[in-house]
Amino acid sequence: MATQRTRPDPEQHDHPPGLGRVGTRALELAENVVYAGIALFLVLSALLLLVIAGRTTWTLVGDFSETSVVDLLDVLLLVFIVVELLFAVRMTVERRELVAEPFLLVGIIASIKEIVVLSVEAAAVTGRGAQFHDRITEIAVLGVLVVLLGGTAWLLRLKEREPDEGTASPLNG
Repeated sequence: MATQRTRPDPEQHDHPPGLGRVGTRALELAENVVYAGIALFLVLSALLLLVIAGRTTWTLVGDFSETSVVDLLDVLLLVFIVVELLFAVRMTVERRELVAEPFLLVGIIASIKEIVVLSVEAAAVTGRGAQFHDRITEIAVLGVLVVLLGGTAWLLRLKEREPDEGTASPLNG
């Protein structure tokens, strides 16, 4: 089951006196710098991948092969993964807690990306016994993984819709 790790909001809690307060502020600043660095590299990666996708699209003009289309789809799905990771970093910084759902979505997209690539590879090795069987087994395992990650995301959303345990519900009076 996915869990969320909640960190206390430094604006809402008393800081430790003296050196503890300075240390807490220094660590908070360092954490924000690291998150900003991660976000910067993710943005640069996404932009670079978009350039690669544009170049791959340009090659499709002269080459309508299945491989070129799969390469383009592979790059575009990778862009989705990077953008979802960027979203996860933003949510972590904004909420000051680790939000599981964006990471589950990244896992689903990554698994689907591999299923697409393996499907093309399986078609290329049809009739070659062990190679074909290996690709089909990988596709099956990834399919199960997509279902499990999707189910986990669904259960997480159901859990988030439940009232907190400490709040009174209208049914309890």
